[in-house]
Amino acid sequence: GLNSVAAFSEDERVARDLLLDGAATIVQVGDAKNLARALALALELGEAAAPAVLVLNMMDEARDRGLVLDMARLSAALGVPVVPMIATQRQGLAALRRAIPQARPATTAVAYPPVVADALAAMESLLPPALTARRAVALLWLAGDEAARARWGQTLPPEVAAALTKTAEAAQAASAVPLGRLIQLARWRRAERVAAEVVTTAARPRLPGARRWGDLAMHPVWGVGVLAGVLALMYVLVGDLAAQRAVGFLEEIVFGRWLVPAAQWGIERLVPWPWWRGLLIGEYGLVTMAAPYAFAIILPIVGMFFLFFGLMEDIGYLPRLAVVANRGCQWLGLNGKAVLPLVLGLGCGTMATMTTRILDSKRDRIITTLLLALGIPCSAQLGVILAMLAVLPAAALWIWLGVLCTLLVVVGQAAARLVPGEPSPFLYEVPPLRRPRLANVAIKTLGRLEWYLKEAVPLFFLGTLVLFLLDSAGTLAIVERWTSPLVVGWLGLPTPATAALLIGFLRRDFGAAGFYALQRGGGLTPVQALVSLVTITLFLPCIAQYFMMVKERGWKPATAIALFVIGVALLVGGLLSRVLTATRVLG
Repeated sequence: GLNSVAAFSEDERVARDLLLDGAATIVQVGDAKNLARALALALELGEAAAPAVLVLNMMDEARDRGLVLDMARLSAALGVPVVPMIATQRQGLAALRRAIPQARPATTAVAYPPVVADALAAMESLLPPALTARRAVALLWLAGDEAARARWGQTLPPEVAAALTKTAEAAQAASAVPLGRLIQLARWRRAERVAAEVVTTAARPRLPGARRWGDLAMHPVWGVGVLAGVLALMYVLVGDLAAQRAVGFLEEIVFGRWLVPAAQWGIERLVPWPWWRGLLIGEYGLVTMAAPYAFAIILPIVGMFFLFFGLMEDIGYLPRLAVVANRGCQWLGLNGKAVLPLVLGLGCGTMATMTTRILDSKRDRIITTLLLALGIPCSAQLGVILAMLAVLPAAALWIWLGVLCTLLVVVGQAAARLVPGEPSPFLYEVPPLRRPRLANVAIKTLGRLEWYLKEAVPLFFLGTLVLFLLDSAGTLAIVERWTSPLVVGWLGLPTPATAALLIGFLRRDFGAAGFYALQRGGGLTPVQALVSLVTITLFLPCIAQYFMMVKERGWKPATAIALFVIGVALLVGGLLSRVLTATRVLG
């Protein structure tokens, strides 16, 4: 999203360049209760001479604040179609479809100060007529937008680019105020005048309870309590209801008593070849290992997590989490805006790595990518972790959290000092709390479950196939012997844990599921279970996340981050094993 064509973050620049290329019709979605801000952007888009439609969303929240908008008068003032909408209730979608063919460039104009207007006229005359967004590009050049100058400077003749820069520098020399500020103030004044003409205030029927709860969730003290309550509720739903009750029913009854025995009975009679029987129903069989892991252990856990996460999104709690977490993010060398990719990492680290584009500086993007790879478990992995912690002594949860948080702070602070660049300011708009709409939550949950079934489940089966082939060739036993000093001697884990660590190179959540199966089978002591949890939490990110890091940061930084994360995971896991064994905290 954009609040201004003068973009700052990487994703804003990409969106800005697409908008100003002049090849598309623009549908601008603005916040009806913050009309002046939406109009300031609409004025900028109008200067790009692109056909546009203005959608004013969240009309219900504007009404709750007693705001009445005259849509016809606003459309006449801007010169573009204006569509009121309540997207969460699908109100206004039909009107938007009718309005798009009627999209046209805005006709309203901004009156700039003479120093800006004169330079703007001269610069527009220098730009080629084929450039539709001449006025917008000239204004960006005049405001000193280096990214815009680099972007369009590549396509212009060198003498034209030099003349544009000379004109801009001369205008700036004639003004005591930065030209970018003069341009912004002129647009904002025009936007406020238009808003004042079309908005009236009526009685406010809004109940104050939601507002009070929203403020409470951002309070420096009580907001932490609200966050603790949210985390406790997630622990109960994911760690107990899903990970214990649902997993127990599916694994022990549905798969353990019905599906797997039936599959074994059928395959033993229909498949005469031992190798193929081993592939399907052996120790590392697709039916006996991959299917229960994917559908009996992981699916109910991630399903509950996706449901809970979608509910928090729909209520509007996540932006408040960013405000509460701002101080904590400063300990990581970041600001509260970084909490959004970090929280999204609890759903999918791959997508969260991509969303680091919203951060304003390269420095913040690199640090956030590092922390996502190091210590932010994805939903599938987190669910298994909560399931394992639920049967351990209460101290195990606090030790796991303490190690994780301490390491994130130490690494974040070190990275903040080593990675060049300045920290970006924290500016964030917080929407009001909303009643959740179950249809929206269900759609988002089902969409994420579809991702899990299409993207994650095939990798579970691939990982099981790799283990089976290694075992069949005798390679797994050799690897176990080679890694025994590391897995058994250093980490203090049993030899079968090697298979879970190996498959963790493919997906951390599948490795966590291997440890979970060992724990449920009595193969891990409490100390070993906690060491395995810390190690797999800090372990190499999944293949998809690694390739996303390569795409976003480059292969050298991505590989360096991956190697660093593996080393830290093994180092911390071994040290923790010795500390827990010596102190006997878990018995």
